[in-house]
Amino acid sequence: QVQLVESGGGLVQAGGSLRLSCAASGTIFSINTINWYRQAPGQQRELVAAIHNDGSTDYEDSVKGRFTISRDNAKNTAYLQMNSLKPEDTAVYYCNADVSPYSDYRYRWYWGQGTQVTVSL
Repeated sequence: QVQLVESGGGLVQAGGSLRLSCAASGTIFSINTINWYRQAPGQQRELVAAIHNDGSTDYEDSVKGRFTISRDNAKNTAYLQMNSLKPEDTAVYYCNADVSPYSDYRYRWYWGQGTQVTVSL
């Protein structure tokens, strides 16, 4: 059974920084793409950043230059470093990963439970 657990959310003032972590646990053979999504109240969930197994990254336009996604394959963990935070970054942030477990080697998408990020003025 694969689980994704996010951590690192919290309350921060505008201009501040947070670092989110997404740890994958279970009998994992391989992880392809890892995504960070966010969902603000009354809004649709949106893709914020992605990192692929070759290390290439993609970012939503509003976070380019402020957020950095990274991964540590040895730890099956991904990170989202968020700098220069703005009130509009307030949302629940979710980790989403394409994981192949040893049980059958089939890739499936998994979701974490989310972590709240609140940016105050």
